[in-house]
Amino acid sequence: MNDFRATPANWTREGLEEIGFVGWVRFGGLQAARVPTTQGVYVVVRTSTDLPVFLDASPAGWFKGKDPTVLPATLHAEWVSSASVMYVGKATNLRNRLSSYRRHGGGEPVGHAGGRYIWQVAGSEQYLVAWKETPGEDPGGVETRLIAAFTRDYGSRPFANLTD
Repeated sequence: MNDFRATPANWTREGLEEIGFVGWVRFGGLQAARVPTTQGVYVVVRTSTDLPVFLDASPAGWFKGKDPTVLPATLHAEWVSSASVMYVGKATNLRNRLSSYRRHGGGEPVGHAGGRYIWQVAGSEQYLVAWKETPGEDPGGVETRLIAAFTRDYGSRPFANLTD
């Protein structure tokens, strides 16, 4: 679907596929996936419905000496219990952006602070990543609309979409 203003009827894989999200690979499979080099938006989806286990320390890489770890109480406060979508991001180059996100979660000192809460949830390597190309449309605008729709539907932003 090429309507960039569309938001999902529901925030499931099926609902996201209906508005054009593709890919659906685990973080570990991103290296081999055919992620496009075009601009777009992406989502990180949790496949388990179990209650999360928050790690005391983030395995993500320290960038410019900054520890990405937050207190588990902070993670509990941000958790959106009924949602499977955990993060919505944007990219001018989807392949590069998702590569840096994966590498950041793997402990490399990469500048990808957005979505960093993901890595402090046990099992994050099992999360699925899907993307949608946005030719002719600013990916930042598409991301903003998706986050606004999610907030409308759930009463808060996705878990790892920080406001700072």
